[in-house]
Amino acid sequence: MAWRRLLQVRQPEGHAYALRPRGRGAAVDRAFGDPRLAEMRQAAQGGAERWPVLRAHLAAADGDEDLTFLVEGVGDIAQVEQWTREVADADPGDTLALLVSGARHVEWAWQARGRASGAHVSAEQWKVFRERLLVAEEQLYEVAEREPSWAAPWYFLQVSGRGLGVGQEAAERRFEAVCRRAPGHVAAHRQHLQQLCAKWGGSQERMHAFARRSALAAPEGSGLGQLVAQAHLEDWMEAGGDPDSTVLHAPHVVRALHEAGARSVHHPAFARRGDWAVGVNTFAMAFALAGEDAAARAMFRMVRKAPTEMPWRYMDGRSPAVPFLAWRARVGA
Repeated sequence: MAWRRLLQVRQPEGHAYALRPRGRGAAVDRAFGDPRLAEMRQAAQGGAERWPVLRAHLAAADGDEDLTFLVEGVGDIAQVEQWTREVADADPGDTLALLVSGARHVEWAWQARGRASGAHVSAEQWKVFRERLLVAEEQLYEVAEREPSWAAPWYFLQVSGRGLGVGQEAAERRFEAVCRRAPGHVAAHRQHLQQLCAKWGGSQERMHAFARRSALAAPEGSGLGQLVAQAHLEDWMEAGGDPDSTVLHAPHVVRALHEAGARSVHHPAFARRGDWAVGVNTFAMAFALAGEDAAARAMFRMVRKAPTEMPWRYMDGRSPAVPFLAWRARVGA
């Protein structure tokens, strides 16, 4: 299927295939509907003189997960790595500016590498990737030393460590460092699940065991239930990522998805905070690929027309809204 321009969507019985145009009616909101992050993203484009706007929101963050969410939310904006250096030079003691810089260097490194498999990354890309990650590591470790109670630097060290290939033992220590400071940190669990995938030196068995253990140990209504759906999507990717694959139709997979959904996104205690829509989109895609149209419809209706980059970039890395809209229509949402 040609995901990047047009996508065939199977219509209900008796209808022909229809072509859905790129991104009509939906777009990825990188602020996740959060007015604070929307203001921060706009301010981040204005350079060092707008730093006070960002700093005020960061200083008022509601705990470790919220701080991580806000810092990560400006990490993809161009030139943040430049003006944070100006801020740090003007006030070397501003640890929040150093945290933003470190997080930006992590994202900036992955932008240089690209999302292709390692075999398709050039030597120059690898060189720039490593250089930027090493800067990130230096800055993030300094943040961790200055503010030993913060979970945020350890979260970003998870991502930089995976890129640098620090190995499973070191990765486990970085993940544990987050959890000691912020138990149940959903985004950190998502990153650790990636680390445990076979493609990053782990195994699918370890990945699934971690996802299930984390989901069951979490309080009902926790976002950690999404790990189960994420793990099965990783299996689907390992199997080739074919939109028409039935790899997720196995009864044990369907049962696991419903059990995890009942404990998390379907539970009355589930809170719509931060990047909550990532988890719901993850369940939407997993249920859709599993042939569970009714369950998928419920997820699509929960997020309305608000796709998130993950997991839909697994189908289209440049325009995640395309497969989101296609599958939304395909399951009748």
